[in-house]
Amino acid sequence: MTLDRRALIVTGLAAATAMPALARAAPLPAQPGDHVLGSAKAKVQIVEYASMSCGHCAHTALEVMPAIKKRYIDTGKARLVFREFLTPPYDLAGAGFLLANRVPPARYFEAVDAIFAAQAGMYKTGDYWGGLLAVAKRFGLTEAQLEAALNDKAALAALNARVEAAAKRDKIEGTPTFFANGAELVGDVTVDDLAQAIDKALKA
Repeated sequence: MTLDRRALIVTGLAAATAMPALARAAPLPAQPGDHVLGSAKAKVQIVEYASMSCGHCAHTALEVMPAIKKRYIDTGKARLVFREFLTPPYDLAGAGFLLANRVPPARYFEAVDAIFAAQAGMYKTGDYWGGLLAVAKRFGLTEAQLEAALNDKAALAALNARVEAAAKRDKIEGTPTFFANGAELVGDVTVDDLAQAIDKALKA
């Protein structure tokens, strides 16, 4: 899979096998590759599976999560556990996460939001490389560093392993998928959808 001639994503990006969803009644245990925002002491754990190539995930990140963050995460009521998943086009999904994981860890969520914000433009022009390079430069990465990130076979293998494990362990079929203390929400959720799930978990 390619992102223009200057950068190659190694082949073998994981395509998760669809599995039936299972009901849950407790927070999900920590997993390798988790990115966490908020207090570890928060009563509610919000687990989000998202893909950098998913339009619904971009909408959620840019239009829904800021309100959830302000209302629940910043106030210590909930914490967000963000987990990476891959959906078509896999080259963009994989490249986005490889880039986000190359910036300083404290700026990971900022990088994810920046890539989501650039997503529509990349789809419109078809220039994934140019879009990602613009984001990379915002975070102090050079073109050579971006290319190195996208060709990091070990990082890609780890990403694929996380995706395959999520498909088997948590029965993830698509994105975005949320778990609020284990209660599952799938698809293009609204602020009210997530708020209701969080409020219910807070009262439990």
